Amino acid sequence: MYLHLGNDTVIRKDDIIGIFDIEGSTVSRKTRDFLANAEKSGIIVNVSTELPKSFVLCREKDGYRIYICQLSPVTLIKRASQMNISAQ
Repeated sequence: MYLHLGNDTVIRKDDIIGIFDIEGSTVSRKTRDFLANAEKSGIIVNVSTELPKSFVLCREKDGYRIYICQLSPVTLIKRASQMNISAQ
């Protein structure tokens, strides 16, 4: 099954590691550093045309990918709840 993140972007359910609130989680310096390093490495995909509200961490064959999303974590969790995905 797949989770629709917006702007014609879907990800496989089995690849999701976690769904995170971008505002709440970036309070931590470690998370800010993690996202900054991910951006430098080119593994962030911005699917947001508006102010981002969440990010989704996914497994990839060669590591991981982060999707920046304009949908709230609550919305993504509701969509994912049909697929038994828990939020972090």
